[in-house]
Amino acid sequence: MPAVLRPQAQRDRLAEVRYYRKKAGSRVAVRLVNATNVALDQMELEPGIGSPSLGMILGIPALRTWRVAKFPLLWCYFERDGHVDVVRLLGERQDIAELLGDLTDEA
Repeated sequence: MPAVLRPQAQRDRLAEVRYYRKKAGSRVAVRLVNATNVALDQMELEPGIGSPSLGMILGIPALRTWRVAKFPLLWCYFERDGHVDVVRLLGERQDIAELLGDLTDEA
């Protein structure tokens, strides 16, 4: 199932790449891009792989999260008919409840 990134997820990813490039250099930024791609590939192959725990805590039971390996980042997504609806890429230290507060299980 293909992963389709919403515009905000694309902006989140770009912001993280820029942040890591500025703070840690281009090599780390490239590793981040590769790690986010690997995580997306995993979600495409097995959409149910992500944890539903955060979604349940926030009252969005269909929301799943999948961690980006070696980075403190989470892809937030919904399983849809025919695709993975990727809504955000968030840092584990961000106020995720605040950032996802308006999110609903609607495309």
